[in-house]
Parts: sequence; structure tokens; C-alpha cells
Amino acid sequence: MQFFPASLQNLSDQFARLPGIGGKTAQRLAFHVLEMPQEEAQAFADAILEAKRTVHTCPCCQNLTDQPLCPICSDDSRDRSTICVVAEPKDVIAMERSREYRGVYHVLHGVISPLNRVTQDDIKIRELMLRIGEGDVQEVIMATNPDTEGEATAMYISRLLRPMGIKVTRLAYGVPVGSQLEYADEVTLSRALEGRQEM
Repeated sequence: MQFFPASLQNLSDQFARLPGIGGKTAQRLAFHVLEMPQEEAQAFADAILEAKRTVHTCPCCQNLTDQPLCPICSDDSRDRSTICVVAEPKDVIAMERSREYRGVYHVLHGVISPLNRVTQDDIKIRELMLRIGEGDVQEVIMATNPDTEGEATAMYISRLLRPMGIKVTRLAYGVPVGSQLEYADEVTLSRALEGRQEM
């Protein structure tokens, strides 16, 4: 027995396809959209279609942009000798929030994950290698997540870069600021000790 009109159920089903959205949340979102004034619902739909129409990957760094080049690649003040490699566009935002990094980026759009059938050919490693071959890159910072897939991807790329004589570094891991040692796991503490610095 169908409890909702087919169009409402379809809207709920579409929301449920989004990552992190379960069935109940999808229903709440669908009902919320129905309660919107017509103009707001139209603006919401237009925003989705406009983003799909105009947003593309930057031909240089593979980050998302609606311009010929992303703002970071367009910025002449950035240090092009250092490339920070991240897995997803949202990781660029996280790095930029620190306001410490002044180099450029390369977005892989994923990580190597045999369990999910993602190989090195499915992510933007080829584009990274072409880019490094064309420029005066001196250092590549691997900033993939410190999980199994992120580590495997970082190791794979570092092995490709080693014969080119490019310095490959990895973000340091350790105990987060504001946390307590008793709650840190063994791997985190081990990484913190390895990445210790002189004071």
C-alpha cells in the first residue's frame, strides 16, 4: 500500500540517494521542500541545475570551479613548486582554512580502494604525473586521509615520484589539539612520536 503520492515518494527516494541521508531524513527533506513557497522551491531546483551546468574540474589541478581555471591556479602569488595532493575537493577547503599553505593543489577525486574496485586508473594520478613532468615541481605533499586507502594511495604515488627526484612528504599525524593522551589510540600515539619536532 502506497502512503504518499508517487511524486512525493520519488522526491524522497532521490534525497535518500545522497550520501549520509537515510530514509527518515529523506522523507523530512521531501516534506520540507513541499512546504516551501513555489519561488523558493524553484530557486532550489535552479541552483542544482545551475551547479551541474557550470561547475567542472580545473584543467590544471582537478579542483572544482566555474571558471576556466580555479581561483588557486589563477593566483600568481601561489608557490607552484609545491603541490599538495588531496583526495577530494572538500579537502582543499580544509587545507585553505589553516591559512598556512601557500602552494598549489592536485585533487585525485578518490583514493585507491581494491575493495570498492577503485584502481589507480580511476583517479587523477595520470593528470598529476603529466603536470609534474611539465613544471618545476620540487615537493609533493601527500595529504590523503590516514586510513588504509589513503596510505596506499600516498605510497603508490610516492613510488612513482621517487625516480623523478622530487621530494615527497606526508602530513604529520598525531594527537589533536585539545584532546587528552589517555583517549588516543596506539596508532595515533605512534604517529605523534614519529612526527615529533624540536621545541
